[in-house]
Parts: sequence; structure tokens; C-alpha cells
Amino acid sequence: MTLATASLDVRLGGRAVLSNVSLSLERGALVGLVGPNGAGKTTLLRALAGLVTSTKGHVALDGMPLDGITRGARAKRIAVLFQGGNANWPMQVRDLVALGRLPHRRAFGGLDASDHAAIARAMARTDMTRFAERTEPTLSSGERMRVLLARALAVEAEWLLADEPITALDPAHQLDAMMLLRSVASAGTGVVAVLHDLSLAARFCDRIVVLDAGRVVVDGCPDVALTDRLLASVFGVAVLRGVAPDGSPYILPWNRSGPKPEDIDAAFPKRS
Repeated sequence: MTLATASLDVRLGGRAVLSNVSLSLERGALVGLVGPNGAGKTTLLRALAGLVTSTKGHVALDGMPLDGITRGARAKRIAVLFQGGNANWPMQVRDLVALGRLPHRRAFGGLDASDHAAIARAMARTDMTRFAERTEPTLSSGERMRVLLARALAVEAEWLLADEPITALDPAHQLDAMMLLRSVASAGTGVVAVLHDLSLAARFCDRIVVLDAGRVVVDGCPDVALTDRLLASVFGVAVLRGVAPDGSPYILPWNRSGPKPEDIDAAFPKRS
């Protein structure tokens, strides 16, 4: 089961935003979209959701062009979380999360037992159950992001597309969110997330797609995608690398690119 782009070009406002992007994504994996500001990450996510029109190429879901699938059917199969998704009116958290069940409901129909169960699961997984009766304007930006994630999870779709899902979260909830996305992917959902934290992307993602100037620069596992050379070339940063107590490697953006790895080693000698 795949979500794929073929030679995809997207132009917005007369400007090329994506150029010749070809990807084949499979369910059961957490894929991180990374790249500098303006690289085209959010536009690619929107294209995968069928929310922008391509000027060339196409997006296909299980081999069927996305524009040939009805909006209702797409909404059941692809859940999205985008920045700026505030309600703009004082809805309760429970009601906001319930919006994720709209694709499954009949016109003018109410929530049934399966809807209530899905809503409860989504709120529990995002640590929002205790906020159920709070209204959206009373939430912090981090709490609001968790509500939006819960709303997306409530769809219980085959695919979850998340634009910067850890933005505004405190460190503990960033870890919670990444572990949750990892768990959702491991259970069989295809998860694609735009991320700026390279350390968390390297730690939790099965696959990293690096975009720069609207093109895919590299696509592979974190060890292949996040090399020193690529990080210096695309992001303009030099990194420190190490091994966590559990044996997991980590990377830490440290300087603007320039220092060679041996210079960093000299500045930060390893303790015996």
C-alpha cells in the first residue's frame, strides 16, 4: 500500500516550489521530511494530501491517481495536521477532536459508539483527556498542537501527514509526540512528518527525505541521509555526534558549517 509521487512539479504564484519530485512511501514507516526554510516541505505534504494542484506529474494512492478519488474517500484514508489550524471560536477540546470523525459520519448524523471510542483513544494517546472540557482559546500553543494531533489521530486513517507536529511543544511532549508517531507507524499507518529537529528525526524516523529548493536531495535511512557533508551543504551547519547510553547515535547541530570534524574533536576531546 503506497502513497507515491511521480515527476511532480508544483508552481505557486508563478514560482516553482517543487521540481521533479518522485517518491514511493509505504505504510508502516515513519518518514521525516527535512530541509531548510522554503525547501518545499509543507507544499509536498499538501500535494500528498491532494490539497494543491500539480503542474506536472501526479500523486497516486495505491496506484490510483489521487485526483480520481473522491474527497470523502480521501478524507477517510489520509488524515492531515497542518500549522495554523485553530478553531477561531470557543469550542471544547472534545468537540475539536470529534471533527476528526467527520469523514466517517453520515450527513447530519451524530456520533456513534465507534466515533466516541476513536475520540477517547486519540485524546488519551495525546495526553489531552484531562483537557476535554477546556475551550480552544484557553489553551497554550503547545496544548493546541496536541489537540490538532488528536483530531488527526481520531480519523484512524491509513496515512497521517503532519506538518511540524512538535512545534511549540515542551521537551517532554516533543518526546511523547515522536514516540506516539513511531508507535502509530509501527501499528501499520503510514506517517509522514515535516520536522526541523534533526536529532529527533535521526532518532525516531525510519526514513529521511531531504528537500532543498524544491528538489529531493537524498532519500534514505538517517545514517545515509544525515551525513556531515549533506548537513553542511543543505543546512549550512556542522554537527557533533555521539552515542546515547542506550547505544543510539545522536547528532547535535553546533556551528554554522566550516569547522572540520577533526577540529570539533580537538575542541571537545573525548573523556576516557
